[in-house]
Amino acid sequence: MSFELQEVKEIRKRLGLTQSDLAKASNVSQSLIAKIEAGRLDPTYSKAKKIFSTLEQYSGEKSLKAEEIMNTKVLTVKPETSIKEAIQIIRKYAISQMPVVDANQVVGFISEAIILDALLEHKGKIISDIMQDAPPVISKNTNIGIVSDLLKFYQLVCVVENGKLLGVIARSDVLKNIK
Repeated sequence: MSFELQEVKEIRKRLGLTQSDLAKASNVSQSLIAKIEAGRLDPTYSKAKKIFSTLEQYSGEKSLKAEEIMNTKVLTVKPETSIKEAIQIIRKYAISQMPVVDANQVVGFISEAIILDALLEHKGKIISDIMQDAPPVISKNTNIGIVSDLLKFYQLVCVVENGKLLGVIARSDVLKNIK
């Protein structure tokens, strides 16, 4: 599972763990957890791996994974694609957002709202002029709870393995799979 350091506090709290609980289960010090969560320390790879492994174990093995809910029919645009071409794709396929990919790497994303804003404010002619930062990238084994948490802050998450875009997950994909 793929985690980011800045997510440790949020995930720990969602799992109902204290800093001490996480430290003890990860075999690291509580002060290390506190410093990481405060953004004052960049841990060694081995310490971060211990923490992430523990969070993954507590997240539960039985829940849905990203690969089970992702949309594998991904439409993308390139940074040099014209805004008019992007509008045609959005209309034709009835989608509201899509990743921007350059050299097989997700470099940003666009949405109907971004395009509408750009048109109203006469901002640029190509996607690179208006695209927003790349959405979060997760592994195919990421727990649905983490995906759901990310989608509270982002419109879209990308599922990537070995640098290859496997799929995308939007809020509607999660809602379709919750029983």
